[in-house]
Amino acid sequence: MPTALEASGALLPLVVPRTFRCAGRVTPDAPPVGLAAILAAVLTISAHVPSSARTAEALGTQREGTGIVIDEDGLVLTIGYLIVEAETVSLLTGHGVRVPAHVVGYDHETGFGLVRANRPLDVAPLAIGDSDLLLRREPVVLVSAGGPGAVTGGHVVSRREFAGYWEYLLPNAIFTTPPHDNWAGAALIGRDGKLAGVGSLMVNNALPEDRPLPGNMFVPISALAPVLGDLVAHGRPLRRQRPWLGLFAAESLGRLVVTRVSPDAPAEAAGVRAGDVVLSVGGAPVNSLREFLRRLWSMGDAGVDVQLSVLSETAVREVTVRSGSRLDYLQTFGRTARPS
Repeated sequence: MPTALEASGALLPLVVPRTFRCAGRVTPDAPPVGLAAILAAVLTISAHVPSSARTAEALGTQREGTGIVIDEDGLVLTIGYLIVEAETVSLLTGHGVRVPAHVVGYDHETGFGLVRANRPLDVAPLAIGDSDLLLRREPVVLVSAGGPGAVTGGHVVSRREFAGYWEYLLPNAIFTTPPHDNWAGAALIGRDGKLAGVGSLMVNNALPEDRPLPGNMFVPISALAPVLGDLVAHGRPLRRQRPWLGLFAAESLGRLVVTRVSPDAPAEAAGVRAGDVVLSVGGAPVNSLREFLRRLWSMGDAGVDVQLSVLSETAVREVTVRSGSRLDYLQTFGRTARPS
């Protein structure tokens, strides 16, 4: 029987050099390694989030997914929603060893999260590839925690912008098919055996223009390098913080409808409610999530006043929202680093 790697068309044997620059350190070169080493670098990550956390209701208090070892000192990359606001974190190796860990950093703009093992993992890190070279029709391998049974083959079906209802806009996201069931934090491996992306979502529209096709959305690994140093040193990126309102919105029949408002968030304080239709931002009409987010972020940094025109039932209201910073809204538990 062919392996998932062979079925995907990936080159065998996979060559995974152990040279990777991380926060100013470069690990030494080592002989090429193959699938066994890739599996060893993909771990189960478990996080406990207190019920008082901002994200507890939406994301739960017990979260589990996949983490990827990316340096010699036990730094593990995952998708951020697994570990944001976590109080405790642990890693489960492929040998069944449970290792305590702590949150290092979280970046909402990319979606990445980092944790570090509290003791040596004795695992070679997975080499970082170049996701910009991962084009449509390219064969890939999707690897989640759980050993060889969690390895599936697939291919890239599109590269495009992704807008999320939680005030999230990801340029050049990677969409693959067939879908991988354990997508949260899964490693996307290119034909060179290197890490090309981190699993974020299951989607029904992997093809462009919302054409129906089930698949997964991956955050491209190229987005990691610009924020890695800040995340390791400070727990968050030190770039300017975008204005954040705390509203969840969905496109419906050419309108942008508010589906939920985060408790104690700027939108709630300004009186925005679920069911409102956002008509304009700063006087500019918006009909899609992309238009809404681009217009919102063009108005300045976090803290700027944002003028919204919203349709509430049959009446149009003008609302001024004093925007905030999402990272300041989230609570910090455990050993997450914060900037001084």
